[in-house]
Amino acid sequence: MNRAAQYASAGDWPAAEAIAEIALDFDARHRRRIRLEASNGEAVLLDLPKAVAMADGGGLQTEDGRWFVVRAKPEPLLAVSAPDRHGLMRLAWHLGNRHTPAEIQADRILIRRDHVLADMARGLGGDAVEVVEPFQPEGGAYGDHGHAHAHDHEHGHGHSHGHSHGHGHHHHHD
Repeated sequence: MNRAAQYASAGDWPAAEAIAEIALDFDARHRRRIRLEASNGEAVLLDLPKAVAMADGGGLQTEDGRWFVVRAKPEPLLAVSAPDRHGLMRLAWHLGNRHTPAEIQADRILIRRDHVLADMARGLGGDAVEVVEPFQPEGGAYGDHGHAHAHDHEHGHGHSHGHSHGHGHHHHHD
């Protein structure tokens, strides 16, 4: 079995030289060592020095110098949407508050299927539709690519700070 010990991001490797694809779901794209199967039927041993968040379009190079392109494999997801931009921003805030991996798009947010989050989205005036698509969630401000890590600080969820979010109406007097 050929060993792939090098990963390169899209644009940092000669994509035209790819001999086959390796399609992986989101979890499998964040591994250090695993047996993979390429689209040409070849078995490849992923053996990286450390786990890397591989993205769609990245490349894996085997010890004999050949390249394989990494593809985001379609997986079961929820497409969360809202009737307007403000509603979508509210949904994004609520989903972010639950620390769920999310792919932010112009008119919807893709998350893993979760009936609790689907009900929450609908309860906030949005919609949640089951889809099967590639999933490339946001990397996060700390480069964790959607994977939870232990933190040394408190988040303080659930506390109101007494801020009013009313919509001010301006009255013009002539």
